[in-house]
Amino acid sequence: MTELEKLMAGEEYYFLDEEVAKRKARAAQLCQEFNQISATEPAAQTAKIKEIFGSSGERVSVQANFNCDYGKNIHVGEDFLSNYNLTILDIAPVTMGHNVMIGPNVDIYTVNHPMTAAGRQHYLAQASPVTIGNDVWIGGKVAIMPGVTIGNNVIIAAGAVVTKDVPDNTLVGGVPATKIKSL
Repeated sequence: MTELEKLMAGEEYYFLDEEVAKRKARAAQLCQEFNQISATEPAAQTAKIKEIFGSSGERVSVQANFNCDYGKNIHVGEDFLSNYNLTILDIAPVTMGHNVMIGPNVDIYTVNHPMTAAGRQHYLAQASPVTIGNDVWIGGKVAIMPGVTIGNNVIIAAGAVVTKDVPDNTLVGGVPATKIKSL
């Protein structure tokens, strides 16, 4: 198996591999282009973000700065809104439903590194998809970890670190995020 095939299969892969690095370099270039578009040109911003994403609804609004690892693994529904400084490490797919609002300085991670020093010294990584349902509001400075699924009608309080799945109709917050109440 190539390193890219390992990556796509959810297995450990060598993240300095040339093919893996090409994906990341292309994404970095597209993100740089997006981040240089003036906020007074929302149509140009939307066109560029749709070029970066794998798929999206018609109504999409992303504020600069935006950064990602691949772009094509990001799939958003209708009425997607992201405030400033969103980072999505989309080595694995990140799928978001309709009516998702993301506050400033949010990080969504699909990639992790080994718990062993030897694994990290060999530049290994492993990716797990993140899924976010419909009608979700993610507050500022939230971090969502690899492999997490967030249900429908969920609010993630500002500053939360989401390490486990969040069921439908739930408000969570804290580090690590825990249920505050049902919605």
